[in-house]
Amino acid sequence: NSNKCPSVALMFQVGDSASYHNMGGCKESPDSCTSQSCHGYEVDIMHFSVGTAIPGRLYGGNPVDNRDGNGGDRFGHLVDLYAWNPHCRNLDGISPSGNDSSAQNNWKGAWWHSSFTTHSGFIEEDSPYGSPGQKGTYYFEFSRPLRTLDHLQQDVQFAIGQSRKFSAAFWYPVDGNPWHGSGHYSVGCDWVPVDISPGTSALARAASESSWDAASAFALLLSIVSICMSAFVGYWVRQGKSVPFTPIDRL
Repeated sequence: NSNKCPSVALMFQVGDSASYHNMGGCKESPDSCTSQSCHGYEVDIMHFSVGTAIPGRLYGGNPVDNRDGNGGDRFGHLVDLYAWNPHCRNLDGISPSGNDSSAQNNWKGAWWHSSFTTHSGFIEEDSPYGSPGQKGTYYFEFSRPLRTLDHLQQDVQFAIGQSRKFSAAFWYPVDGNPWHGSGHYSVGCDWVPVDISPGTSALARAASESSWDAASAFALLLSIVSICMSAFVGYWVRQGKSVPFTPIDRL
């Protein structure tokens, strides 16, 4: 039962009118919500349920599901969705009025738990979960390109230096009872700004560190050579013979 396993979701505002409450806040019913009637209320959602996902493995977008043109993930249920409200929620590329075969799942992600002592990887036959009642910390890591090819208001588009409205939710079974859709913990009671920082690429940092190491090594070598030359000159001056003094009356 996947609802007895932890689940996490990220939600981003796409439409300008999309609210944090009611997952976009469109007032239309499931029978009437469409991209026209709920235009401007779109939210982008990434949902990862770890029920069948082996820890440490990467899930999300894969060639099989992306070939079908939707945001699904049949292997680990790390799916890419969009919504207008909790009752009008679909995988990317799927809509009440028809499907768009060009949709993709652009998310990648993995999970881990601090109680695991094996770090060489799990196989399918291994139980990926700790002992019942064992305490610890869950770790989730996700990645996605800044821009996607979406043209239907189903993916949030990021830009370096800009801020987007964001929220995160976490579901966890309490006392062994399965969790339900609205029973989750959230990072706040409204949108939280997330900034896309310029940062420095790993390649640039490596090049900078390499340049600094080369300059430091050259400076150290130059210092050593200077010290050796100074010592040699001092020794040569001390060992040199002094010129004898000749009185002027003997000339």
